[in-house]
Amino acid sequence: MTEIRPGVLLLATPVLLDPNFADTVVLMLDVGAEGALGVVINRPTGLAVSEVLSDWGDVVAEPEVLFQGGPVETEGALAVALRRSTDGEAVGFREVAGPLGLLDLDTPVELVTGSLAGLRIFAGYAGWGGGQLEQEIAEGHWYVVPGRGEDVFRSDSRELWRDVLRRQPGELALHSTRPVDPDLN
Repeated sequence: MTEIRPGVLLLATPVLLDPNFADTVVLMLDVGAEGALGVVINRPTGLAVSEVLSDWGDVVAEPEVLFQGGPVETEGALAVALRRSTDGEAVGFREVAGPLGLLDLDTPVELVTGSLAGLRIFAGYAGWGGGQLEQEIAEGHWYVVPGRGEDVFRSDSRELWRDVLRRQPGELALHSTRPVDPDLN
């Protein structure tokens, strides 16, 4: 099993029936003894970023919509960015894993334009208290797998869950072929 750390992905297993997380892919952003925080990266909304955060509408990756980052604090927004270069400091950017990080949305857009290879804005986040995520993983609710920067910024995230599983080694890749409705099997 992959270690739970910033930058890894959690993929909901068929055991996880909570509608907030069924069939989700969660990018982990912060992991510590006090708990863990991530964003669901495969739930686009129909709401254009430009309608909510007008300055950022032309900067975000396609589709240019908000993503439902999770059930916690859905009125707030987190911006996940991919830097073009890791040389030097980037204004308003806090590294999470290599070139992947969080961007402060109070940063003037003109200071980051051209320095990002991708930007996605999430309404809300997924959060776990100390030990809670580890317990859910032990109960079989999540697969923990390595993440890639391009996973976060795909223009079509509908097949992300299956595609991430498909590239995993061994038996884990077989789970990508399970039907959405097991009764159809």
